[in-house]
Order: sequence, then C-alpha cells, then structure tokens
Amino acid sequence: MTHPLVQQFLFTRSEWLRGLKGVSEEGSLQHFGPMNCISWTVGHLAWHEQRYWLDFAQGIVLFPSLNKEFAFGAPMSSPPLNEVMKMYKAVTKATLPYLESLDIEKLTTELLRHGKPSGQSIGSALHRITYHYWYHIGEVQAIRQMLGNLNLPVY
Repeated sequence: MTHPLVQQFLFTRSEWLRGLKGVSEEGSLQHFGPMNCISWTVGHLAWHEQRYWLDFAQGIVLFPSLNKEFAFGAPMSSPPLNEVMKMYKAVTKATLPYLESLDIEKLTTELLRHGKPSGQSIGSALHRITYHYWYHIGEVQAIRQMLGNLNLPVY
C-alpha cells in the first residue's frame, strides 16, 4: 500500500496539473516583474522531482538541461510550455516506482546525495517538495489572474 505521505504528494501533483488546465502557450510565456513565467515554473518542478527522486535517490538524470535552466537561482527564461510539459511528464512517470516503494523506514532514513548523507530525511524532503508545489500552484493562479484567465480552479 502506498504510504499516506506519498498519496498526499501524488494528490498535490494532480492539483498542480488541474491548475495548469487551459493555460495557453502564449500565456505560459508571460512575465510579470521579477516573477518567472508559468512554463519556467513547470520546468522548475520537473527539476525538483528529478533532483530528489531520480538523481539524489537513484543516481538517474533524465534531462541534464533541467539542472541548468530550471534550478533555484537559474536565469529567467521563457521555455516553450509543450517542451517542459514533456519533460515534466517523463520525470514524474519515472519517479512513480521509487515513490510507491517508500515505507515508514525509508521515509525516516537519510536522503542520499551522490552517496553522501544530506542531513534531510526522505520524509522531510517529501514534505518540502509538497509544500513547494502548493507555493507554485498559488503563484501560477496569480499569474493566470493577471493574464485575465477566467473560470480558474478553486482550491
């Protein structure tokens, strides 16, 4: 059975995708002041998932470009939404077997980074990325309001 913390994370992912429904390619590229655009944010969350659940946990990097273009502190850019969505979907699909394997013992052990303890348990990393998703869900909905999108999801 999938651990409840993982179930909550998977639910959060589904809410993220629900918040992106109806975003146009053009709208996804719009910047407001120092805010990153929606398409960049999709790539950013793909980077986070690849970093934690593939690279740190398993030594797998599907898309090296995520580490350069979408990491925390990466320069502002406007990548095509369809391209980052393909990467996002590939990364999240690849993470499912690992996430579904997590149990209470694994969640409380150290999260490995290239074979060295990071000081963060897998469980705390799962909490962190879940809350990070919710931050970006709110941010994307604010951008969509500024774009004049109507009938946005209610959370």
